[in-house]
Amino acid sequence: MTRVINPHSAGKSRNRLSRQIALSVRELAQRQTIDHETRDLVAFIVLALETIAAGIDESVAAWEKRGYWVKADRFRLEWEWAGQTAGALRTALQDEDWEAILPLVAQIAQQFAGIKISPNHRMGRPWIGAYAHFSASSSRGKSSKPSGR
Repeated sequence: MTRVINPHSAGKSRNRLSRQIALSVRELAQRQTIDHETRDLVAFIVLALETIAAGIDESVAAWEKRGYWVKADRFRLEWEWAGQTAGALRTALQDEDWEAILPLVAQIAQQFAGIKISPNHRMGRPWIGAYAHFSASSSRGKSSKPSGR
């Protein structure tokens, strides 16, 4: 019998979102003014970090099932910052507090500094329309997944 491979696993989603966040942070660093696309960029980063944080337990479930508790706990600690930063960034974006957003984006940039993205990447601009999703999820009181086109 062959293995069943899930092409939409939490790990693959986390890697894809990490690359998209790195791209978004680099694009945000080039911005001089706060416009609609700037809000889209920050909203996409919030939604993507929340999606990553939500998928951590799914990722460690297999390790815990096999009794690799230490490995699972290390992985949770390694990604603990994602949920905390997403919450702080969500609050700052809802309040339009750009002085609080900038240091948080700098922290995120440090976390994803090791990711190399080719100038000829095929990710497009996944943040387009993210602020509308962010506003809708904020009014419902919960997060929704970014489209990640």
